[in-house]
Amino acid sequence: MTEIEKLENQIAELPKGYVTHRTVNKKVYYYRQGTNNGEQFSIRIPDEEVDFVSKQIELRKQLEKQLKTIAVKTTPKKIANPSLNLSTSCSTGQALRNFAEPSRKFQKRDCYETVKKYVYGETEDKVCVVYGLRRTGKTTLLKQLISEFDEEHFSKTAYIKCRTKDTIANLNKDIIQLRDTGYKYLFIDEVTLINDFIDSSSLFSDVYAAQGMKFVLSGADSLGFHFAINDELYDRAVMVHTTYIPFKEHSRLLGINDIDEYIRYGGTLKAGEIDFDSKELNAKDASFRDDESTRYYIDTAICSNIQHSLECFKDGRYFRQLKSLYEADELTNAINRIIEDLNHNFTVKVITRLFKSRDFGSAAQELRSAKNDEKRTTILDEIDTTQILETLKQILSIKEKEEQSIGITPVHIEEIKEYLKSLDLVEKVNIEQRYADNPALNSTEYYYIFTQPGMRYCQAQALIFSLLKDPQIDGLDIKLKNLITTKISEDVIGHMLEDIVMLETRKSLSKKWNNKKEAFKLQFSDGEFDMIITDSESGTCQIFEVKHSKERFEKQYQHLINKEKLELTEKIYGTIHSKTVLYKGESYMEENGVEYKNVEEYLKELY
Repeated sequence: MTEIEKLENQIAELPKGYVTHRTVNKKVYYYRQGTNNGEQFSIRIPDEEVDFVSKQIELRKQLEKQLKTIAVKTTPKKIANPSLNLSTSCSTGQALRNFAEPSRKFQKRDCYETVKKYVYGETEDKVCVVYGLRRTGKTTLLKQLISEFDEEHFSKTAYIKCRTKDTIANLNKDIIQLRDTGYKYLFIDEVTLINDFIDSSSLFSDVYAAQGMKFVLSGADSLGFHFAINDELYDRAVMVHTTYIPFKEHSRLLGINDIDEYIRYGGTLKAGEIDFDSKELNAKDASFRDDESTRYYIDTAICSNIQHSLECFKDGRYFRQLKSLYEADELTNAINRIIEDLNHNFTVKVITRLFKSRDFGSAAQELRSAKNDEKRTTILDEIDTTQILETLKQILSIKEKEEQSIGITPVHIEEIKEYLKSLDLVEKVNIEQRYADNPALNSTEYYYIFTQPGMRYCQAQALIFSLLKDPQIDGLDIKLKNLITTKISEDVIGHMLEDIVMLETRKSLSKKWNNKKEAFKLQFSDGEFDMIITDSESGTCQIFEVKHSKERFEKQYQHLINKEKLELTEKIYGTIHSKTVLYKGESYMEENGVEYKNVEEYLKELY
């Protein structure tokens, strides 16, 4: 038995994963969590075994590190052909097989088939561009495709991992050698790290793809690819964007079917994250597990993405009005503040709306008549919600002033929002305001939805936490303080669910109906439809309410059966052919024609 085989047998006997804990009712519970064959697991550890299991996991990590060291020493040289003299980091042959093979255990992204179709198809004069923010599966996608090649394709395949020291000139020399040696399929990862890539990217399509080679280009600088596709690679690229991961795909990839889990952590892939850059940071949980990890992701995956792309494209000419911030070394800070401000405004609106609405009156009634003695209380009958709202608004306005104090102008804000949209990080959605009694007041407003819900949720939670630390809130009765913060958190999740439904519906309509159907929020002088889908060709529409609840009651669909609202809607948008409440319970049809539809089923049926 070889040394490698002995180590592999030892490792197989030791537990996988990592030890984490949760506190429930002040009691700490320990778990061993991780992934096994692409599937997540979470196993409770008895208190008396925590220390032993932790040591066993640590031993496994040490042996795995030892195995890796031995494997590197015994791995064949990367370049199979000794005549090649390449300057870039290029893998072929058995080394490439070893690199790609582990990716087989992971589920495939929905966009995998698009890349596969390009590689095996007859497309000429084009490259395939796989781009998106970090930890959205780009490199894994490339490795999966390589791992499934038959011998004929694989023998003509090379994988290049670009570094910041690489140049287009050196890469071009290597491509010539590979082409002349018979390589046809080139996977070039992190190509946007090359400073002059954007301005020279047509080289791949106009020269080598035209000669019959296939190029799959990948990189984390999505904005750089966005510039290239609209300039050097215009009409010469098959585009595959990985940033946006809808609920259905997230559920399939990670085996998570709970919409609340998607709201809290959605946006990046947890499974297989140890294959990506920051092992220490990501090994234990999702990218958006707390405020610190979220800020780290925004800094490294978003701010650096924008800044690097602007530096490299057309000698920095696309900095436009952001140049002054860049030269003052304030651009990263400004981008971070804009993202925080968008999420801050979202949370403030939720809180303000909560205390202005009757929701706290409903909550008071529920608590007053609760069957459980511990939950029954009249505390909400005894508070002045108007005063609480003023207190919260005063605290929040202080934060708003702090966020506006770094000298960001409206022009800066619009340019940064434009780049965030190019990254596929935000979606601009319209709110149509309609007034039956005074049509002159009709208007259209806009708001931004984040495509990575975990980021928005985590920053909203950070704001709620900051409220708790304020002396005015901290001094409240503990029951009241808990009720307020719990209610705010529930409402944040509820409004995020509305955003997710809106975002995924709009993207689905764009894909299936080429924008012949449109989805937006419809507001009236009193109340709103959380979503309306209009079909201008057929003169029909569908109206929706979205509720973060498993229960059904009449108040949920009061607007859907309001005669005045229905008449105004049909006058403008055509015949209403369905009225639907999307919620977390089982699908059900009311006698009045209002359909209750499980929101997770709805989202999965969209695509």
